[in-house]
Amino acid sequence: MNVVVCAKQIPDPAAPPALDPERHTLVRDGKLILDDSDAYGVEMGLQLAGDDGEVTLVSMAPNGEVSGLRTALAMGAAKAILVSDEALRGTDALGTAKVLAKAIERVNPDLVIAATESTDGYTGTTPVQLAELLGLPSVTFAKKVTVEGGKVRVERQTEAGYDEVECPLPCVVTVTAGVVEPRYPSFKGIMAAKSKPVEQLSVADLGLSPDEVGFGGARQEIVSVAPAEERGAGEIVTDEGDAHERIIQFLEQLKLI
Repeated sequence: MNVVVCAKQIPDPAAPPALDPERHTLVRDGKLILDDSDAYGVEMGLQLAGDDGEVTLVSMAPNGEVSGLRTALAMGAAKAILVSDEALRGTDALGTAKVLAKAIERVNPDLVIAATESTDGYTGTTPVQLAELLGLPSVTFAKKVTVEGGKVRVERQTEAGYDEVECPLPCVVTVTAGVVEPRYPSFKGIMAAKSKPVEQLSVADLGLSPDEVGFGGARQEIVSVAPAEERGAGEIVTDEGDAHERIIQFLEQLKLI
């Protein structure tokens, strides 16, 4: 089985984030790393592909950056497609989905795997937009994935537990952090990753117009950025026989009961 994994490359979360002062967008210059969320998707893809299939990575990043992709290739992915073009700067979630969809169509996979959401954007909308553009069914929040008889079976995480969902292939599946435990790249894998192919494409190569991507094609705009409000001090309730009543009142104020 041939599996495509959407592998986002992000600025290192351990480093202080930098914002463009005019556009209020995250500065993505310099070395990028594989998003931890996508490491779970890579591992799931490798397990499902097995020895007879292969995993192809698809990513969109500036400046031809491949550091994060090399990590996923070292884990065992066979090859990668990187879309890198200055025209992509400022692309929103829908524009990103359009780019990824065009790149994925070149592979014609049996299954597309993505993280539920990225750790630098947290929109959580790109995978389902991608499925719609590809004309494929989608299953989200997968905590367990198996493939058998041309169908994918998913345990879909919910607030109350999980739902069992069955879906025909090909389809798009988004996975949670608990779906598998990602492997660590071995030294042999790291060395092999250096020679694995990474095809670099531009917006024109995908047949997209510059008006569909970038700041010009974005349907959303960040108008300002402000620090998050500091959490205030909590209230200590001393139980004098009426503590339970005060807790109930507090929960009522929050409309939790």
